[in-house]
Amino acid sequence: MTDAARKIFFIFPGQGSQYLGMGADLSAEFAAAREIFDRASDVVGFDMARVCFDDPDGQLDLTHFTQPALVTHQMACLEVFRSLVKGDRTIVPSLAAGHSLGEYTALVAGGALSFEDALKLVKHRGELMNEFGEGSMLATTLDLPTASALAAKYYCAIGGRNLPEQTVIAGRDSDLDAVEADMKANYPRKRAFPLKTGGAFHTYLMVDAAQRFREILAGVEFGDLTVDVLSNYTGDLHESDADAIRSRLFFQLFNPVLWYDCMTTALDLSPDTIVEFGGGIGKGEGAAQKRPNLETIVKKSLKTTGREASYLAAINVATIREAAESLLAN
Repeated sequence: MTDAARKIFFIFPGQGSQYLGMGADLSAEFAAAREIFDRASDVVGFDMARVCFDDPDGQLDLTHFTQPALVTHQMACLEVFRSLVKGDRTIVPSLAAGHSLGEYTALVAGGALSFEDALKLVKHRGELMNEFGEGSMLATTLDLPTASALAAKYYCAIGGRNLPEQTVIAGRDSDLDAVEADMKANYPRKRAFPLKTGGAFHTYLMVDAAQRFREILAGVEFGDLTVDVLSNYTGDLHESDADAIRSRLFFQLFNPVLWYDCMTTALDLSPDTIVEFGGGIGKGEGAAQKRPNLETIVKKSLKTTGREASYLAAINVATIREAAESLLAN
């Protein structure tokens, strides 16, 4: 396949995919990664490498540190990948998307934001979500109608839809306890998992944070998109218009992440390759032991929609090399 005929889809995970040591492997080997971490430190006002690699003060899982840290790791992975494919051939995406926080990195990849401005935004976003947010989030194996009815019964709300039967419910902790008890009593075959977040993100409990974040968004310059980017709020493509992008990011804070809608929109455009950058999940220690956060959702989305595309991870030194070699070979 020629590069011009390719349709490559870049994706970036959200909060919950952070882990101690992320980026240390990249920085040990690649100047491109070290530069990203240095640039990030200059913007956020703390030593980004220290927080991500060592975290001696236990800050990495605090929302206002987590968000800029993940964007930094995602960009470090992307820049290392770019350094490996740089040369006579041009390997660029035709489409990008990010899950919740990852949407900001997708907008950097799409040309609408500089890395520095994305960091400024997510730093303020994380601070506001930490200050005004409360509650937590619960990933369930319920379908959207069932989850919506159950959430409303206990003053909770839908925080996201990842798959037809993977819906996130969010709310105050005591209300989520009631949701879990109801699920055990009435939906014993369904499961629920707490998410590693610092509040009931993407619900009405984030409205105060969003109102203040609107002022921050207004002070940041957005450029024209050079690559199509999907909006979590609409599940469709962003308009290449600064005010429209700002408004979608504002609404994203207190509305569900429509990730499955983003995936179906993307797959309707028939990408041949999907590459996930940054973050990692799993109990193993170190970057080499981590699994991609979105891989299972991507593969289930492909199966559900009957589409075909290759999936590649680019989350550590080994997988980034493999992704680069795979794309250069085809």
